[in-house]
Amino acid sequence: MKNKYILGLITLVLFAVSCGTKEKQTVVDNSPVVSVKVGVVGENTNTPFLSASGKIEAVNSANLSTRMMGYVDKIYVKVGDKVRKGQLLLSVNNADVSAQLAQVNAGITEANAAFGNAEKDYDRFTALFKENSASQKELDDITANYQMAKARLESAKQMKNGVNAQMSYANIRAPFTGVVTNKFISAGDMANPGMPLLEVETPGKYQILAMVPESEIMQIKEGIVIDVLIKTMQKTVKGKIVEVGTSAKNTGGQYMVKVVLSKSEVPLLSGMYATAQFPITKKENSIAILIPAEAIVTKGQLSGVYTVSQSNTAVLRWLRLGRTFGDKVEVLSGLSTEEQYIISSQSKLYNGAKIAIQ
Repeated sequence: MKNKYILGLITLVLFAVSCGTKEKQTVVDNSPVVSVKVGVVGENTNTPFLSASGKIEAVNSANLSTRMMGYVDKIYVKVGDKVRKGQLLLSVNNADVSAQLAQVNAGITEANAAFGNAEKDYDRFTALFKENSASQKELDDITANYQMAKARLESAKQMKNGVNAQMSYANIRAPFTGVVTNKFISAGDMANPGMPLLEVETPGKYQILAMVPESEIMQIKEGIVIDVLIKTMQKTVKGKIVEVGTSAKNTGGQYMVKVVLSKSEVPLLSGMYATAQFPITKKENSIAILIPAEAIVTKGQLSGVYTVSQSNTAVLRWLRLGRTFGDKVEVLSGLSTEEQYIISSQSKLYNGAKIAIQ
């Protein structure tokens, strides 16, 4: 009986083990394999230039606004129109200013008439005084009246200059010959002082404003000719450094560098993104880890890259990035030499995704 009990127990254990084995055999990973292109981290001691991004803008550009409040009566131009210097572009309702101008003109007419009479009296009494036919008191009174009339006329004329200045703010004219590139308001809208209404620029001569870190600004000098990469067309044009900022008080350690682009056959437009490549001197014992910018993954304010694990899966690694050199980015921490990282993939990657290296 005891032997039968032991035999039954052994049979039950063997059955349980066999069932567990079958369950393990049925668990199969059917997740798709992502085909990827990888690179190997290497040290780079050659950093021939420092790249800084910026936007192309016209050298001669202006946002036009008014110093008076009022409704826009009429806009005489549209975006893309060529304009000449002094051409009327926009008018703001100036009924109040027109009324002031009419009052000032009436005041000038009255002051001019009073001055004419005072001047005649002054001339007459001056002649009579020379002939001893008028007293000194009479001449002094006439002279004072003449001077006051003259001052009132001058005051009226100056008031008209002030009203005319206000009228000029109501009629917006082109400050230079160029092209209307933007319109920020429509007829009937309320214009406020300082509010941009129109943008005018002179095409043909362009520049970019790039921000350079304080660690490199001392190596950048005015007058140097550099290469500027136009990102949208992947073409390079020459540019000359014409201004180097001397303060980073309000820019967080970044210094503004102005580069005027040379004329070329590349069709440039304001607002295009460009990368200025500044030549810098290679520092001794400087080693940089550079990876392609296309390999960088961003999530919010975090930047990382997918690396290759020993089991051929993708692992997202967060990085601390440094400067940009052309199409490569410097990695300050997060990667070590000889590590493999994923440059591109044929489908979407995620943590733990199975990969096949091309």
